[in-house]
Amino acid sequence: MASSTVTSAQPERPPRPNLAFRRLRGKRSPAEFAAAVRRAAREIGERVSCDARYVGRVEAGEIRCPNYAYERVFLHMFPGRTLTDLGFAPRSSVRGRQARTPGESRGAGEPYETHDTQDVRDTQDLQGLQDLYETHDNNEESDVLRRAFMTSGATVAAASLGPLGPALDAAAAGRPTRRAGTGEAGALEEAVRRIRLLDDRHGADGLYRRAAAPLRTAYALLDAGASRQATADRLYTGAGELAISVGWLAHDSGRFDDARSHYAEALATARMNGDAGLEAHAFCNMAFLARDAGRPREAVRAAQAAQRAARPLGSDRLMSLLALREAGGWAGLADRVGCEQALARAQAFYGRGPSDTDPEWMSFYGEAELEGLEAQCWSTLGDWPRAARHARRAADLQDPHFTRNLALYSAELADDLARGGRPDEAAGAGMRVLDLLGEVQSSRIHTMLAGTARVLLPHRRSPAVSTFLDRHTALPRPA
Repeated sequence: MASSTVTSAQPERPPRPNLAFRRLRGKRSPAEFAAAVRRAAREIGERVSCDARYVGRVEAGEIRCPNYAYERVFLHMFPGRTLTDLGFAPRSSVRGRQARTPGESRGAGEPYETHDTQDVRDTQDLQGLQDLYETHDNNEESDVLRRAFMTSGATVAAASLGPLGPALDAAAAGRPTRRAGTGEAGALEEAVRRIRLLDDRHGADGLYRRAAAPLRTAYALLDAGASRQATADRLYTGAGELAISVGWLAHDSGRFDDARSHYAEALATARMNGDAGLEAHAFCNMAFLARDAGRPREAVRAAQAAQRAARPLGSDRLMSLLALREAGGWAGLADRVGCEQALARAQAFYGRGPSDTDPEWMSFYGEAELEGLEAQCWSTLGDWPRAARHARRAADLQDPHFTRNLALYSAELADDLARGGRPDEAAGAGMRVLDLLGEVQSSRIHTMLAGTARVLLPHRRSPAVSTFLDRHTALPRPA
């Protein structure tokens, strides 16, 4: 199907791999190195949405010169080295860029290096690719970057809209969308990253309706076609991943029917383009949704379908996560043996370690997530002490960068402790969740906390429980 979107054009000049940067990564996987980049950014007060795909694009030579935010982070990570030492081209030599003058205001710019004149025009149209939470005080910033929305009372850049701004505006006005180039493909991939980053930090509530517009634009770009096969493939994958991201926002905010529709759209996109990785991702999320929607047998079958699609991809970490999805289905069916067998497979796959074949979207999946999903299995089976042990470990292991997951694991711990007859400890864990709700908006977490509060009501005479219940009662209800 993808070939029909491609028209004849001159072949792209292949980028030159950045071997110096690859050597600096050493034995760390792209995901592990990306995590190190994010930690280094926090150390110097920067915010970058680095993930495994970004690292891969740098090493492949597709990003010839990083934006200013990444430049500061890389030079902090490798003191004494210059950008040239890191394998990058001088900023002044990269087409479509100009070296920053001493008085120039701070800006992240466009992270994707382009290869032809049309792509340079695309880059100029897509100046919205700036890092999240950066202060946009440049008088020449695009109208798209001025769009912001409120999340947890703080103004956050509308990152899900920015990268696709020009195409989005054309779609909204009913104008034809021009054929996509590498600029649009890169912008689509960046939109996916930024939606994921916002969700990691703030949860899905408030993001879902904002993310629907770029999804429509992504499929408009597919319909318009692309000038090269490689670009068409990137568009299909990007549109499918965006559909999954939007589906997850619907899922996490309790809109299960919407989520099911978006996941199905992603699955259809994967199969049209023969993309096994996207198919595995879509089935993975469909299994998770089926479990949450009370369809455990469907969860098992979707997880097994995901494993069949993923097996040739060679990612043990992906197979581990998919085994956990299957375990969740078996737990919902009250099949303890099936659940334990799937959990054992998940642990075995995880123990084989990360690899370069691990998908970019799995940057969230580490030991904390493994422990958290296992806690959910034991909770479903009614083994509260065992569930609480795993939930506590998940909360202790969680990288603070993933604020939403930290709140989720703490909410799981509070509920397991409450149902296991330890009300004071449950109240303490619940208070930690309440502290995080200023940053996180997730209907899932609000629902879990409400259930915990109901379980703790008979223990209201305890000062700790009373304090938690009073604070929970005063909590603003999610919209």
